[in-house]
Amino acid sequence: MTILIDHHSDHNDAGDNTEEKNVTEEETELVLDGVFVAPHTNSFGHTFRDYDAQSERRRSVEEFYKTNHIGQTVDFVRRMREEYGKLNRTEMSIWECCELLNEFVDESDPDLDEPQIEHLLQTAEAIRKDYPDEDWLHLTGLIHDLGKVLLHSSFGELPQWAVVGDTYPVGCAFDESIVHHKYFKENPDFNNPSYNTKYGIYTEGCGLDNVFMSWGHDDYMYLVAKENKTTLPSAGLFIIRYHSFYALHKSEAYKHLMNEEDRENMKWLKVFNKYDLYSKSKVRINVEEVKPYYLSLINKYFPAKLKW
Repeated sequence: MTILIDHHSDHNDAGDNTEEKNVTEEETELVLDGVFVAPHTNSFGHTFRDYDAQSERRRSVEEFYKTNHIGQTVDFVRRMREEYGKLNRTEMSIWECCELLNEFVDESDPDLDEPQIEHLLQTAEAIRKDYPDEDWLHLTGLIHDLGKVLLHSSFGELPQWAVVGDTYPVGCAFDESIVHHKYFKENPDFNNPSYNTKYGIYTEGCGLDNVFMSWGHDDYMYLVAKENKTTLPSAGLFIIRYHSFYALHKSEAYKHLMNEEDRENMKWLKVFNKYDLYSKSKVRINVEEVKPYYLSLINKYFPAKLKW
């Protein structure tokens, strides 16, 4: 099966003479037969994760990261984990959460302006084609962003900077590979000697499970899955918690904090990341057609109702 990605010329800025505008129709196909072939451009006609592409979207993304980098402190993360770790907001199924999430668009993402359920199914279906026997990975693709329900009023309607965007450790120095690193200078932890060294409050090889990550949908969904006794393998939980940790899986920063289990799970995260990032294009999935398959996976790996 070949899904054509619809590129609209008005998504490109006027006067943009970059190579992305010259991508041929053949090159914009997302081929799901056999090995996944990544498209060349995102929903806006730019290369993926291009935070310098001149557009209104770029300006709003940069403003998002400024607020994010100032607000994500150790104290803030501890407070959010304590509050949301209680899982006392509501009870609902995984699929109900997918439908709830469909109301939102991620303001931190320079590659996507579609409702979230589109991206979830794009990711899951692309993985399913290439790894048909790894059903846990298909389900991980579907649920990896469900923590974005934190944006919903019934979950406190947290601001986007506290829900989405690239994640990174707090409690140690902010690595320069983190996008828009310059704004960390206004973070209260930046000049705190307890937090601004290479190891900070951690030790070498302590394991990422013992590291405070910037608060958002990744950590929240990880807590939801873990506390609701999912039977997903540890690699699935690892992907959920660290899929936005680009400083690690793109720049290999913070490897000194990893233990052996992290290194093993990292192999699957790198597999997953290709699908998470490069399936963000104008792809349409027939939800009703694939829904029965994913409901069967949800029943296999999760209880009927989860505490959130």
